[in-house]
Amino acid sequence: MRIDYAEMSKAIAALVEGETDEVALMATLACELHHADDRFDWTGFYRVVGPELLKIGPYQGGHGCLTIPFSRGVCGACARTGEVQLVPDVDAFPGHIACASSTRSEIVLPVRDGNGRLLAVLDIDSDQPDAFDDADVAGLSAILTMVFGR
Repeated sequence: MRIDYAEMSKAIAALVEGETDEVALMATLACELHHADDRFDWTGFYRVVGPELLKIGPYQGGHGCLTIPFSRGVCGACARTGEVQLVPDVDAFPGHIACASSTRSEIVLPVRDGNGRLLAVLDIDSDQPDAFDDADVAGLSAILTMVFGR
């Protein structure tokens, strides 16, 4: 099963209508996204909790890393550069942090509020190689903007 981003956007919009708590929003998104696509092996947020530091937030899947500095890994690269990280082979990514040995590919997107402030990164891991593409970047980016960028 592969995610239908148009349908997912409608479902999420209905679920989060009127909600402003960032953690509640992240928990809802992690759950809905994780169960919508067989490629998604770990789906969650790493929240910005201090200068150059991410801490695990709501997620679905096995254990994740508890903290990630901006200087390390795929999540850190996303937070540091503000750019989506689309990684077809995590073993080829310099400095990849192996929170789960089953992860083969990964997509990480910045999560920004309406003022452009970085709140978190959305991290989705897959146990399949080269699992993500530009359609995932576009679909996930649109959902994050809809939920957090208002």
